Amino acid sequence: MKHLRATDRLRETAKTWKRGKATDMAGTHDTTLEESMEAMVSGGVFRGEPMDRHTSFGVGGIADYFVVPANPEETVRLVDFLAALGVSFLPLGKGTNLLVLDGGYRGVIISLKNLQGLQIRQEDDDETLLVRGEAGLPITRLIDCALKDSLEGLEFLAGIPGTLGGALRMNAGAWGSEIKDVVRSLTLVVPGRGAEVIPRSRLAFAYRKLELPEGSVIAAAELAVRRGDRDVIEGRIREIMDKRKKRHPLEYRSAGSVFKNPPGGVPAGRLIEEAGLKGLVVGDAMISELHGNFIVNRGKAKAAHIIELIEEVRMRIRDMTGIELETEIVIVGEDL
Repeated sequence: MKHLRATDRLRETAKTWKRGKATDMAGTHDTTLEESMEAMVSGGVFRGEPMDRHTSFGVGGIADYFVVPANPEETVRLVDFLAALGVSFLPLGKGTNLLVLDGGYRGVIISLKNLQGLQIRQEDDDETLLVRGEAGLPITRLIDCALKDSLEGLEFLAGIPGTLGGALRMNAGAWGSEIKDVVRSLTLVVPGRGAEVIPRSRLAFAYRKLELPEGSVIAAAELAVRRGDRDVIEGRIREIMDKRKKRHPLEYRSAGSVFKNPPGGVPAGRLIEEAGLKGLVVGDAMISELHGNFIVNRGKAKAAHIIELIEEVRMRIRDMTGIELETEIVIVGEDL
């Protein structure tokens, strides 16, 4: 009966929004919308949530709503509901590749942090194993699992601080490999169609990007791995982690590489270093003195400071080389 009452309430909310009587979420709080989301989501519905708590940069304004589904089924219901109402929403893992502007986000942030399921099954050929992970699964847990069970093929992900969903959305890669190389299938929540399993052959991966249908949310993926030698796997992971510690400014908050490497073979970080921009400061944001493609928050940076540095780098590199740098980080929200 509780589910029926919740469904009735959702239908009534949809009618209200479609008649144009619901308030703008950027202004007056809409009680009916909040109650409807609370009826379908058990992980929590938070109004006016500061996004600096949920991004690795540690900056960002207020999101109208921060909603935490407890499982994939709740995620499907929430996505269907918001899409039907035309409410903007954004799926979020650990926010490690995200910059939320100081004016915040007008809409609903869907936190996938409770979607952390992890399973391993044998493929028919007895050599390939499939690791099924949900979107909110931290990459650190995935690597721990690979090491524990001697699974070879995921070592390149070691040290990436985000979640499986984020790694898939950005086609994360390092050391000559990308996650597209190990994906077997993707479970995608598509508004109005529920959760669909999409085989690798139908996935459009590109450099630091996965093309997805509008409004869809990654729920899970299967990754193809194989049994290996535990000592060899551990040695490779340790080698990668040591390189990251030496090359990346891990003592500061950041979102990793800010710019994609442009075509032509010269990494963005090297271009920035050759332009003499390492150490450039705006407010409390700084281009790392260790790695030119990192912008770090020295403690009290604002998103506006980071944006100013991004624009300065793009202008300088364009003027010096003619190369138009493209951001790798995702920038959302509104300016103050």
